[in-house]
Amino acid sequence: MSLPSKSQPRVVIESITPSVDQGRFAVKRIAGDDVAVEADVFADGHDAVCARLLHRSASDPAWRSTPMTALGNDRFAAGFVVVELGLYEYTLEAWVDSIASWRRGLIVKHSAGQDVAVDLLHGAELVRATAARAVAARADESVVRRLDQWATELAAADSSIAQRVDRARSDELLELAQRYPDPEQVLRREPPLTVRVDRPRARYSSWYELFPRSTATSPGAHGTLADCAERLADIAAMGFDVVYLPPIHPIGTTNRKGRNGATRAAPSDPGSPWAIGGDTGGHKAIHPSLGTLADLKRLMARAAELGLEVALDLAYQCSPDHPYVREHPEWFSRRADGSIQYAENPPKKYEDIYPFDFDTPAWHELWTELASVVDYWMDAGVRIFRVDNPHTKPLAFWEWLIARVKQRSPEVIFLAEAFTRPKVMYRLAKLGFTQSYTYFAWRNTGPEITGYFQELGRPPISDFFRANLWPNTPDILTEHLQHGGPAAFAARLVLAATLGASYGIYGPPFERMEHEPREPGSEEYRDSEKYQIRTWGPDPAGTLVELVTRVNRIRREHPALQDDRGLAFHRLDNETLLAYSKSTPDRANTILTVVNLDPHDTQSGWTDLDLTALGLAADQPFEVHDLLTDARYPWRGARNFVRLAPQRPAHILEVSR
Repeated sequence: MSLPSKSQPRVVIESITPSVDQGRFAVKRIAGDDVAVEADVFADGHDAVCARLLHRSASDPAWRSTPMTALGNDRFAAGFVVVELGLYEYTLEAWVDSIASWRRGLIVKHSAGQDVAVDLLHGAELVRATAARAVAARADESVVRRLDQWATELAAADSSIAQRVDRARSDELLELAQRYPDPEQVLRREPPLTVRVDRPRARYSSWYELFPRSTATSPGAHGTLADCAERLADIAAMGFDVVYLPPIHPIGTTNRKGRNGATRAAPSDPGSPWAIGGDTGGHKAIHPSLGTLADLKRLMARAAELGLEVALDLAYQCSPDHPYVREHPEWFSRRADGSIQYAENPPKKYEDIYPFDFDTPAWHELWTELASVVDYWMDAGVRIFRVDNPHTKPLAFWEWLIARVKQRSPEVIFLAEAFTRPKVMYRLAKLGFTQSYTYFAWRNTGPEITGYFQELGRPPISDFFRANLWPNTPDILTEHLQHGGPAAFAARLVLAATLGASYGIYGPPFERMEHEPREPGSEEYRDSEKYQIRTWGPDPAGTLVELVTRVNRIRREHPALQDDRGLAFHRLDNETLLAYSKSTPDRANTILTVVNLDPHDTQSGWTDLDLTALGLAADQPFEVHDLLTDARYPWRGARNFVRLAPQRPAHILEVSR
């Protein structure tokens, strides 16, 4: 093995944060965020080291430099603010700081009464070399003059040793010299790390899912996009900002599913919207009974007037009647009998759906066509996509597609419906998905919820994974909601909306507290909208609309609930009660939520609050204002009494210091 270069830098850079898989994937932030960077920086021996943070927008050819501050124990820190949407880059440079090392030794020797005349001359040489590097770097002439003057003063024989040592103590001149280290001794971390900067809705959003075909006012009639537009005012009034529509494309007739997923459909059954494609088109078409592209654009315009944004479903699969099946049979797998392989999740069969074969030799053409689907709807104005089952498609495909889309429009948001293994779910987030569904729906006990959200809230997961919490979906009616009654629905709403900065509900069934499963042991809804048209009509008495509206207003009025950072859990002496808080970084807004996880019985207990997390001193009196009931309670210190009945299973408390 050959010897290394004699001029090889002696410094080491390790343990950079934030970093996702040593920089393989981008850290995620929102425009306006500060990116706080730390790293271990050290060298052999006792010499001082210096480090600086380099950062830039990926579109900017020039680096910006920020000196890093020593935190102790060889840890250094600095930060920068991301402003533009898109990618940023950051890296570190470090080196053994010969001038700082010299100055430190000089001061120690002088304080000990030793002769430092030669040391001062050595320092003058170091500063002159720095001035020469400043000239080579085309530094401002005033900088060069100041460095030259410093060197002259250090070597000035007509000045006293004390005066020259005092001049060596100048922190201002040391900082100036640190801008021009010996380039042969500078180590740069390569390649740079990246930050993906998204718009604020990527972090904070409230989603409402509804089927446009169920928005007609006449019983049994097929709703239209125009009917859907009429529903938007009610959805906006409840405080939502994203309206998510399941697939709006033509639906196949071959092997169409009937009511409640029956394998044989009646002539009047509309089929599943996820069985995409028919005689009137495929992924770039709208179901004729819903309307036209012009109707969709009018729907999106009306949504924008109300402060809403429309999200479309991106489901890469086909019905047997999709034009792709006829025009590109090579994009689908064949069974041993020569027929096209339908979707399966044994023992379930989905004979109305053909998955794409991503292993096809024609994969390049397939990928290109699927990307053109996103292009088509982006051209129509769509900027949010909910992606159906992304974990059943190649990971490499998503990395390519999302990077392609983000390069065109960095404001696009992708929500992954990835109910899969944790590592696969996290990998999808690393590859670029903006948000993801989670296991929240199945976390019911205090320890389950606490453990799961502590996992999501810690780096590095919190640097790339943004949770979107859904208590129900068209596919998920949990056992807890089936048997918990109104208290379970109310508690799950509060948990989703306050644990997560982004959450959603599958609209009418949740607000009306529908809880009948298709059959015992199933999480499918009875009379599911996936297989039939529902006519909802005006909200009956006893819905959750008022509570949903109040909770969403609380979210909008309190910044602490608009971010997943700052989540802290608090102990109680009753495990059926769950307490947690969120605070803004400056503690100007702190929300403490307490939820009764028992939907059947009243529960009470004493808190053991983490006062540091709340920004409170021990035994400090404070007031909590229940934003759900407007009640106010004087509290003091960590120990306070709470009591919650099923009829009112939660407190959302604003903490006033």
